[in-house]
Amino acid sequence: MVKAIVLVKSPKKLIAARLKKINFVYESFPVSGQFDAVVIIKVENLSEIKDITTNIQKIIGVERTETMVEVQ
Repeated sequence: MVKAIVLVKSPKKLIAARLKKINFVYESFPVSGQFDAVVIIKVENLSEIKDITTNIQKIIGVERTETMVEVQ
């Protein structure tokens, strides 16, 4: 199991709720600060993370993302 955290910058309200609808998103919640939402992803293979982050970036209103993969 591979876990990753994706930080999402988006001025859209309720972006965290939209992010929860993406496959393999374990959790998503709004935050204060430089980013507007945090997404936690759990997948079987590291290569799947790129596909998920690409889907996140396609959401209307998402300005940028930053991904951090758990190191074991």
